[in-house]
Amino acid sequence: MRVLVIDDSRSSATVIAQRVEAIAGVTATVCLDPQVALAQCAETEFDLVLVDYVMPKLDGIEVLTALRALERYRLVPMIMIASTLDVEVKRRAIQAGATDFLSKPCDWIEFQARVRNLLTLRQAQIDLGDRARKLTADVARATEKLVAREEEIIWRLARAIEYRDGTTGDHVSRVAEICRLMAEELGLEPERARILYLAAPLHDIGKIGVCDAILQKPGRLTDEEMALMRRHVEFGADILRDASTEVVRVAAVVARTHHEKWDGSGYPAGLSGAEIPIEGRIVAVADVFDALCSERPYKPAWPVEKAQAEIIACSGRHFDPACIEAFLACWPQIAALAQGEKQSDMIEAA
Repeated sequence: MRVLVIDDSRSSATVIAQRVEAIAGVTATVCLDPQVALAQCAETEFDLVLVDYVMPKLDGIEVLTALRALERYRLVPMIMIASTLDVEVKRRAIQAGATDFLSKPCDWIEFQARVRNLLTLRQAQIDLGDRARKLTADVARATEKLVAREEEIIWRLARAIEYRDGTTGDHVSRVAEICRLMAEELGLEPERARILYLAAPLHDIGKIGVCDAILQKPGRLTDEEMALMRRHVEFGADILRDASTEVVRVAAVVARTHHEKWDGSGYPAGLSGAEIPIEGRIVAVADVFDALCSERPYKPAWPVEKAQAEIIACSGRHFDPACIEAFLACWPQIAALAQGEKQSDMIEAA
């Protein structure tokens, strides 16, 4: 334990330091100038401060006040030493942050007992802080593991749904990345953008309830088949409802609203404008764009530029205009994602 002795009298400070160092495991540092002492405390954290009351430049109460203003000295015990400690001086010293008082000339047995007691208190503070930091670190590691497991389950489930839909799972990863880019561009908080990135892959989870004959049909769907296909929205919302985690709760919102349209002509509820949650509006753009750029049993893949033009043309009708502005602001990254998929298809075909 380290003790700082602040006293303008060299002889007094030396004696006090000697008595301090007579306590096992304790070292003392002497400072004769209170201003120098404050500068030293700004760089070093002592475990106990002994400060004389009457000193030139700054008195003991001014030193205490300055030390308590430092975050690292908020809990460090401090003893005021003075030849005369009247009631008013004690009151001011307590207000300034004094932990204890000693009168000169000191009773050295009492002095060492009080110093030991305060250093024991200080050690308990340090130990408690160490345990709190360890507990915080343990909780953070455990939380990271839980988050990683949750993310793994989400991605594996999303890829399974994509295989059910006749694709390889790349669609959901690209939709998720486009959603993250757009969310950040729209000014969503980083954590909210991260949650949307993880929730977006589950937007079509309800397709697990749609039969293969409809999902894999090479031609256009009949009105009856389209009605059955549209039920994937309610299936998805039902699968994800009443979740205990924020990611799955957002995924439920996305599953239910990503086919709503800005002008109110979408499904299942015919929501319009800001009635549609922002997460659903963002996923709507990302999902349609990537679907246009992807080959499906019922259509070939569109060129990236043509898909972009279609997205722009639907601004204000299908899509939120603000989302389209964000989409265009992120276009270089989005185009790179789409072009990367086409290059991958060419390599596999070769």
